Amino acid sequence: MSNASPVVTESAYLTLHYRLAGADGTDIVTTFGTNPATLMLGQNQLAPFLEERLLGMAEGEHKTFILSAQEAFGERNPELVQWVSKQTLDDNSVPDADYKAGDLVDFAAPGGGRFAGMLREMREDAALFDFNHPLAGQHLHFEVKLISVL
Repeated sequence: MSNASPVVTESAYLTLHYRLAGADGTDIVTTFGTNPATLMLGQNQLAPFLEERLLGMAEGEHKTFILSAQEAFGERNPELVQWVSKQTLDDNSVPDADYKAGDLVDFAAPGGGRFAGMLREMREDAALFDFNHPLAGQHLHFEVKLISVL
């Protein structure tokens, strides 16, 4: 038997510290300095592109990955910036809510489910929304310290 550390597999149960930061180094989410996260791969607890980076890492390893916009949440898609009528907004979100530019608004999607858009501009009869992921178009830093692998 070798004393090799356990490595991350597609269904591993992990305890780890992780940090996701924007291109400018600002933390988006971090567990460093608090309790580590415990998660099981393949359960959509982390985005698939983050899980892929963990595969093959050994217990005790500490790594930082740089993800391009393409590898992360994708490039910004100008077609996802759209005007929504006030009627559609009221029908599919909280009616008469006092939304302001910069708010992330949750919508009911046709056929069930939810999606969110960032309000860019509010007019009397319509609102301009950006349905791109808020992190689309930027590269991200993903830092991982693997504490244990089961």
